[in-house]
Amino acid sequence: MAFLVALVLGVVVGIGLVVAFAKSENARSRKRRALAATIASFARMTVEDSRKILPADVYPSWVVFARQQKLKWLNQELVKIWPFVDQAASELIRTSVEPTLEQYRPVILASLKFSKLTLGTVAPQFTGISILEENESGIIMELEMNWDANSSIILDIKTYLGVALPIQVKNIGFTGVFRLMFKPMVDQFPCFGAVCFSLREKKKLDFTLKVIGGNLSTLPGVSDAIEATIRNAVEDTLMWPVRKVIPIIPGDYSDLELKPVGTLEVKLVQARDLTNKDIIGKSDPFSIVYIRPLPDKMKRSKTIDNDLSPIWNEHFEFIVEDVSTQNLTVKIYDDDGVQAADLIGCAQVRLKDLEPGKVKDIWVKLVKDLEIQRDNKDRGQVHLELLYCPYDMKDEVSNPFDKQFTMTSLERTIKNTQNGTPNGSSLSGKTLSRRKEIIMRGVLSVTVVSAEDLPAMDIAGKSDPYVVLNMKKSKTKHKTRVVNESLNPTWGQTFDFVVEDGLHDMLILEVWDHDTFGKDYMGRCILTLTRVIMEEDYKESFPLEGAKSGKLNLHLKWSPQPIYRDT
Repeated sequence: MAFLVALVLGVVVGIGLVVAFAKSENARSRKRRALAATIASFARMTVEDSRKILPADVYPSWVVFARQQKLKWLNQELVKIWPFVDQAASELIRTSVEPTLEQYRPVILASLKFSKLTLGTVAPQFTGISILEENESGIIMELEMNWDANSSIILDIKTYLGVALPIQVKNIGFTGVFRLMFKPMVDQFPCFGAVCFSLREKKKLDFTLKVIGGNLSTLPGVSDAIEATIRNAVEDTLMWPVRKVIPIIPGDYSDLELKPVGTLEVKLVQARDLTNKDIIGKSDPFSIVYIRPLPDKMKRSKTIDNDLSPIWNEHFEFIVEDVSTQNLTVKIYDDDGVQAADLIGCAQVRLKDLEPGKVKDIWVKLVKDLEIQRDNKDRGQVHLELLYCPYDMKDEVSNPFDKQFTMTSLERTIKNTQNGTPNGSSLSGKTLSRRKEIIMRGVLSVTVVSAEDLPAMDIAGKSDPYVVLNMKKSKTKHKTRVVNESLNPTWGQTFDFVVEDGLHDMLILEVWDHDTFGKDYMGRCILTLTRVIMEEDYKESFPLEGAKSGKLNLHLKWSPQPIYRDT
């Protein structure tokens, strides 16, 4: 009996020890994984991140000293080799920037070239360094740099009148962050095949223009045009994601060059509650939308006169080159005719926050300055509809703005309408490639299900709400019945709209309070049709704009009938 008791106790104790050991190992494993993740996060930290977390005055003295010593050594070495860097970099800048200067040359000039280019005797000073990536594929690092140059840069410009002007670019002051990539890692010295460099962040770029032996002010507009040309050239040739690839060891490094990774479809829907910039009347807003601030890559909307809550409903398409770092920027201005437009506000959306293939419908608050992002003043909001479509997911992501966009029901409709026969053969890729534009014609079914928490418009604390549905382009209208004395009405009514161009039309739903001798406006919802075209059928609750509370519950369906138009 004692033997059996001892045996049972031994088994129980043994199992307990095994379980305790396993739990201990699992806990240690979790701690190791957490530590590895923490170390990886610190390794990816930039100089700015470290300064936000730990100000300079709380660093241990030995850490500050070690970092300062590294930067001091780096700056000393740069001073030693600067004459050679000046010679090589001057030639590289001349060959790469000069064609870009010609590309952005103002129309008032016949030619714009360098006649002299040296970077001077003052070397830049590095003020920060961080390692972003260090693995078998290569090393990526960023260097924060400050440069007050004594460079000698002279531009030779000629006007169509035959006037030649030597213009000196002087007093250059620059602060920014350069990104260096050493890829790929190889076995032979110096252990990497090529160096890529790019200007990751441009914090400050100041310079002055002076005509040698003359006064630039005698030529109105020339100074501003040349300055804009120089800034565009810097943006186009140096700013990330553009990168320059310098082979160190002979080889094919085409994979390091800048390549588009996808498209961003932007629907500029509307704005609301914009700041009024006019003394008499209201602002005349228009928008500038871009990913890269270059003249040929920026899109401008139409101007909406005398309106602080404009509706644009305009579609723009942009090429995405680095989804992890690029942003979509929207700037809204007040159009003052021949005078310079006044900035009302601006907004920015990070592309990495978008889910590929999913329409993101957002309202973004406008601020005065994108760099500061601290603005207590209410400048209004802008309504955007965004769809990011990566090239490597082309077969998985549906893009209704694509010329060859197809989905199940749409493809079925195309096949059934081919040659006017109900069982037409499938369309070949050759036929699809001939089409220039697809007009999304179809039937939109809207079921106004109910509303919730509507504002009280009557003295008794109730309302008599009804909904007016309006297709903006076709001007087709429908109206629900009136529900008496209710702040949470139920309608359950369905209305059909024949839509001629779904990608560029929009549905406006206005909620009104019915009175015996009139009506009171309660709020509205504005919907584009992109989502229903992609999903075909969805239910959603939409908050009322212009109301203190309330939302509409809708059910939308789409039946496509595409039309093909050659352009």
